[in-house]
Amino acid sequence: QVQLVESGGGLVQAGGSLRLSCAASGSIFIIVGMGWYRQAPGKQRELVASITASGSTTYTDSVKGRFTISRDNAKNTVFLQMNSLKPEDTAVYYCAAKISDSLKWSDYWGQGTQVTVSI
Repeated sequence: QVQLVESGGGLVQAGGSLRLSCAASGSIFIIVGMGWYRQAPGKQRELVASITASGSTTYTDSVKGRFTISRDNAKNTVFLQMNSLKPEDTAVYYCAAKISDSLKWSDYWGQGTQVTVSI
């Protein structure tokens, strides 16, 4: 089995910064892609940022220039550096990964970490 464990959420004032981390562990042969999603109350879950094994990144328009996704392949960990945070960034942030155990590909999710940005 594979587990994704997130950390780094919390309460911050608008304009502040937070850094989220997500570590994958378990029966991992290769991690193809990792990403961060978020879900605000009453809204659908949306993809915030993603990164491939080779380091290619994508961002949703609302976070471009403010958020940076990165990964440490040796530690099976993905990070999300969030700067210039806005109240509209408030949401539960979920880590996701597409992982192979050498037999099959599967999608995995973390438990979520709350990010709250106050005015």
